Amino acid sequence: MSTPLLPKVPPPTFRAAGVLVALEGAVALAASVVLLVRAVGGVEDEVANGYGTAGWFAVVGAVVGAAGVALVLGKRWGRAIALVVQLLLLPVVWSLLTDSHQPLYGVLLGTGVIAILVLLFSPPSSRWMAAEYAHVDEDESS
Repeated sequence: MSTPLLPKVPPPTFRAAGVLVALEGAVALAASVVLLVRAVGGVEDEVANGYGTAGWFAVVGAVVGAAGVALVLGKRWGRAIALVVQLLLLPVVWSLLTDSHQPLYGVLLGTGVIAILVLLFSPPSSRWMAAEYAHVDEDESS
């Protein structure tokens, strides 16, 4: 019995999620540059160390950006990273909308997070992800 061919090209919903996740990574990298420039410029930050925070944003931005590129290229491993990041950002969205009194940023970030979650869990994306596990060997089925 021949093995069914798995769809190589991800659906548009999967790729669109990848573009948004890559954008999140780019924003984090831009934030790291801003924080580094502020730290080098001598701006004192009494809440956090500018160099450490810049480094943290650089690492997170690189990983999230790589996950976004992976999604665009149809690499299934990028979905796990993207989902974990979106779930971690939900409390940040809530904080921006409530305690931080930054509703504009909260709405912008929340819209992006919800859009990514919807795209990653949409039927075409879910079917494409499940296609890898759909094949059962003849030996296992008997």
